[in-house]
Amino acid sequence: MSKRIHPIAGAVAFFTIAVFWTSTAFSELFGSKEMIAAVKSAIPWGFLVLIPAIAAAGGTGFPLAKGGRAGLVGTKMKRMPFIAANGLLVLIPCAFYLASKASSGAFDAGVYVV
Repeated sequence: MSKRIHPIAGAVAFFTIAVFWTSTAFSELFGSKEMIAAVKSAIPWGFLVLIPAIAAAGGTGFPLAKGGRAGLVGTKMKRMPFIAANGLLVLIPCAFYLASKASSGAFDAGVYVV
């Protein structure tokens, strides 16, 4: 079962992040302030898809690794805690900050710094 869930969950997580990124880039480059605000406000709702997908990918990835700590599996297992910490401690709070600023229409320097 893990062999089926892992790649599906990984693909869902990847494509969710790709949609976040492309919609943000498109709205910033070609959209109005209203479009930018809508995208920034919608991204946290996407976490309802992204977080379970990442959890499923991680939860099914460990059993698939079967304790292997060498090669590609070992390299991936070493970097995943840093990636998870970056998402939880940096990216998610930034998305909520941007959503809050966008919903109030405050497109100040802080928005562009974040």
